[in-house]
Amino acid sequence: MCSQSLKFVWSSNKWKTCCIAFLCKCFLRTIFVILNNVYCIPTYVVWMVMIFPLKRYHPDLYWKIEGHFFHWLLAMVSMWSWSAGYDIVEIGDDIRICLEDRTLVIANHQSTADVPLLMATFNTKKNVLPNLMWIMDRIFKYTNFGIVSILHEDFFIVSGKDKRGESLQALVKHLRDSYIPRRRKWMVLFPEGGFLRKRRETSQRFAIKNNLPILQHVSLPRVGALQTIVDIVGPQKSRYTGMGVCPTHVNWVLDITIAYPEGKPLDLGAIVTGYRKPCKTFLFYRLFPCRDVPRDHEAMTKWLYDRFVEKEELLDAYYKTGKFPVEGFCASPIPPQEVSQDCLRFAILHLFFITSSYIHFQLLSYVVSYFWY
Repeated sequence: MCSQSLKFVWSSNKWKTCCIAFLCKCFLRTIFVILNNVYCIPTYVVWMVMIFPLKRYHPDLYWKIEGHFFHWLLAMVSMWSWSAGYDIVEIGDDIRICLEDRTLVIANHQSTADVPLLMATFNTKKNVLPNLMWIMDRIFKYTNFGIVSILHEDFFIVSGKDKRGESLQALVKHLRDSYIPRRRKWMVLFPEGGFLRKRRETSQRFAIKNNLPILQHVSLPRVGALQTIVDIVGPQKSRYTGMGVCPTHVNWVLDITIAYPEGKPLDLGAIVTGYRKPCKTFLFYRLFPCRDVPRDHEAMTKWLYDRFVEKEELLDAYYKTGKFPVEGFCASPIPPQEVSQDCLRFAILHLFFITSSYIHFQLLSYVVSYFWY
């Protein structure tokens, strides 16, 4: 009897120790991410302010430098998921042929982890993040990362029927005034217009009413932004002839299906704290020439709906079997490849941002002391 009591006490103490260790890990990771934001985001902003004259007198050099800073900053976000053990596996079409071309990325949207994981994926691909434009909900403009997106000239789209027309007109202007002159390559769009958990019920009601497929793992997409992008920068459709800028167009549409283990999406809280067990998130790639996307609104709507019906089939098969039905979706699929991050590069970038923060603080202290005394 005494032996059983001792075993129970030992087991209870072990459980408490594990809980304390787990909470400490979550707490320390949270503190680290907060500090990482503190010494990275202000540093990026200060450097952009310091080189601001280049924006007027040598804009190409300014945007080249800004692109590198933007990439380094997003590498820090990539490190959060990587350090928590949330690995990414790529499967499907080989996308190396589109890395240097103008490419529109469309992806399903499940949670707040989608963007950080895409950042982690793009971080390993040369010249993608420096030349990438995010199309995101306007609410992100008011987050800690909003100032970065504003300086990088990402586009904030306004959701809701009342503002849809106005928002699409703003997108037209942004493509002409920013995406084309800045010679950006990739842009990322979430056509569903919101997280799956918020959109699924509305999407299913719309599908029933209009005799469309009823989807469980994705929601029916909205075609407005895609139509606008193809009309303005689609092949042989660009009419922008601003000073020093040649007409250009998007060459590829990269369709990414994000698949979380067991259909349970990670979220930003998990990435920050690491409270979820390490796991692998799959990204299934399908690559389409942009010229194959129909221009007619109804045909384009059907084309986009078909992509999300295919996502539904892919995710349903993956959740049931743990494998993707590659055959029938990709002509020459690549084998599953785990995205590998460079920890030495992470360490060097940390050193750079910390050193920059120290220098900026010393300069600010000197300026304040000069006027204060």
